[in-house]
Amino acid sequence: MRHAFIAFLLAMVATFAGAQETKVVYHVNTGVESSAAILANITNHLNAEPKAKIVVVTHGPGIDFLLTDAKDSKGREFSGPVSALAGRGVEFKVCNNTLTTRNIDAGKLLMETKVVPSGVAEVARLQAKEGYVYLKP
Repeated sequence: MRHAFIAFLLAMVATFAGAQETKVVYHVNTGVESSAAILANITNHLNAEPKAKIVVVTHGPGIDFLLTDAKDSKGREFSGPVSALAGRGVEFKVCNNTLTTRNIDAGKLLMETKVVPSGVAEVARLQAKEGYVYLKP
């Protein structure tokens, strides 16, 4: 009986471990010229793993693609891809320190964004306290 109980517990642990969702924080601090590739990486990630929990944390020049009417040098806009990814559960977080330092009003951000006090502190919090895996595209 004891062996059956231990086997049951091990099976439950294995089931729970396999059922855990992947949680990933994408750390973005590069300008708009790399943003299309980053959004494509996130789309590919979700296509491969639709249940992944993805948070994009931006600071410095990394916030630029999340500004209303942002475009890269090829004229590509980002509001459509950001909206599509948000519709798939991706969260987009913007550093308030960057907004303050650069004198950018939060009202200029895409509606899918959320302002956090510090981008780097948010990356650290997600890793240390919520178990997110770190990716730097």
